[in-house]
Amino acid sequence: MKSWIKRIQNYITSERPWLPGAIAAVISLGIWQLGGWQELENFGYNGLFQIRPQRKWDDRVITIAIDQPSLQKYGQFPWKRERYIKLLQVLQAAPPAAIGFDILFIAPSPVDNELAAAIAANGKVVLARAWDEKGRSLQALPVLADAAALVGHILHQRDSDGISRKATIWVNAGEHNIPGLALAMLEIYNSSANPKDRISLPEPIASQNFQNVWINWPAKTQAAQTYSFADVAEGRVEPKIFAGKLVLIGPTATGMDPLSTPLDRDPPTAGVYLHAALLDNLLNNQLLKRFPDWATIPLVLAIGPGSSWLLFNRKLRGRIAIGLALPPIWFAIALAAFSWGNWWIPIATPIGTILLSGISVQLREQYEKQQLMSLFAQHVAPEMAEVIWQRKEEIFENGELEAQELTATVLFMDIRGFTTISETMAPRDLLNWLNEYLDVMARCIMNRGGVIDKYIGDAIMAVFGIPFPQTQAEDIARNAVAAIQASIDMHKCLEELNKRFIAEGKPVIKFGIGIHTGTVVAGTVGGAERLSYSVLGDTVNVAARLESMTKTLTADNPYKILLTDSTLAHLGERYLTKEVGAIQLRGKQTETMVYTILGEKDSM
Repeated sequence: MKSWIKRIQNYITSERPWLPGAIAAVISLGIWQLGGWQELENFGYNGLFQIRPQRKWDDRVITIAIDQPSLQKYGQFPWKRERYIKLLQVLQAAPPAAIGFDILFIAPSPVDNELAAAIAANGKVVLARAWDEKGRSLQALPVLADAAALVGHILHQRDSDGISRKATIWVNAGEHNIPGLALAMLEIYNSSANPKDRISLPEPIASQNFQNVWINWPAKTQAAQTYSFADVAEGRVEPKIFAGKLVLIGPTATGMDPLSTPLDRDPPTAGVYLHAALLDNLLNNQLLKRFPDWATIPLVLAIGPGSSWLLFNRKLRGRIAIGLALPPIWFAIALAAFSWGNWWIPIATPIGTILLSGISVQLREQYEKQQLMSLFAQHVAPEMAEVIWQRKEEIFENGELEAQELTATVLFMDIRGFTTISETMAPRDLLNWLNEYLDVMARCIMNRGGVIDKYIGDAIMAVFGIPFPQTQAEDIARNAVAAIQASIDMHKCLEELNKRFIAEGKPVIKFGIGIHTGTVVAGTVGGAERLSYSVLGDTVNVAARLESMTKTLTADNPYKILLTDSTLAHLGERYLTKEVGAIQLRGKQTETMVYTILGEKDSM
């Protein structure tokens, strides 16, 4: 078991305010590794999109929607392929830069050759391919694929909450890499664009089977430039609108290809807009940059101790204020990075770390208080215990309870004739009688600010002037007066207690008190597993010697108190005293002037 001093060094020292936060950071990283923060992280991600200013969709991207009016016009999906032939012929009048079909042409039809001819005539058509749940390829018919400029996949993965946050731009299919539909369209766009207008596109990474990017949704999809399939095919939309544009063709009618985004959740939008958003991002170099996982570790390891350092050694109100301020501050940082830098930095993990740090600091403080109060709580009044806690730094040095030389007033009190009394009482009755007496006397001492140093059988040793160093004359005098006043209080309380003892048939108590003011050494005494706070020094011995002499030297006095001239020097004119004389105390080389208290002047 660690020694008490070592525990104080580990937990109470103010030199290590980062420790609770470091522990919290490790816990938070464990939660992060297990995915415990992910749902909250997704919630924060959605909030960032909803709070930041929305921007316009790029007008170079147009969606031709297989919408509800088109279904009413041409019937339920899938359609006859004559519809697509007609649409391609309309678009041929003002050719787009690229056309992407978010539709699978996997079943043969009677007009496939005509559709292939229309695709080839356009020259810039990208067809779609996909995979079923068993991983089997769903490819366009060879006659159509051969006519197309490129084939791009439409693989789509949703997160656990159903939100689409990323797009797969490359799929490693073994012998070759397959671009996503949007990426394939931009490859065609680049092939005919001026060199200065070409778009920088991500290259495939051989080590990744599925290469993903994070979508930076510009705005709600209803704001994207969209035209009804039927309107375009029927000539109700000017073909020149599509000239030089990137045109996507796909279903948007309710239930056909639902897609949820941070901005379109209820109701959801359509899957074709995932490709539209990717086109928008790549055209404007606006892809979302995700904070790398490897960087999250040092980030959390910095936030935890930093939060702990800010919260440490503050009063509860200040700690609450800082604790409430830190999460919004971090969210504001995340929002700024998101809005102006397109960075998605973690939200839940850092904020969770901040909160865990606050809890850890609070638990540590409770532990500190428990450890400190284990030394003092049973020896001082509750008010004094709280003062000791608030001023703990004054008695701890470098995290350890150091021995201190202090000027204090020591009070020694003992019952006269205790041995004789104990022989006449049953052990249980004796213990109850003694505890009742000690409890009353201890309250008198603690109510005057004294510290119960120890109980020695029927004796009490108390000290006034610890544990805080007090060097001012007025402080030393106040402690001396408090010791005398506590002694007078004990006489008064004992008088009432003895009346009850007489009524109960119990022995009455007589005691003597010795008081001396001088230098003591205060600190922890004992072995590693059983320490107590105590004072040592000649001052203690003098007080004990005086107490043993009270029976003969205070026989005729109302108060059975003996004190030295060093204590008397601090009392001023408050008490009536009587000189007993110079006495040779055992163990002392010189005589000591001894006095007794007759009473308070105001009460005489």
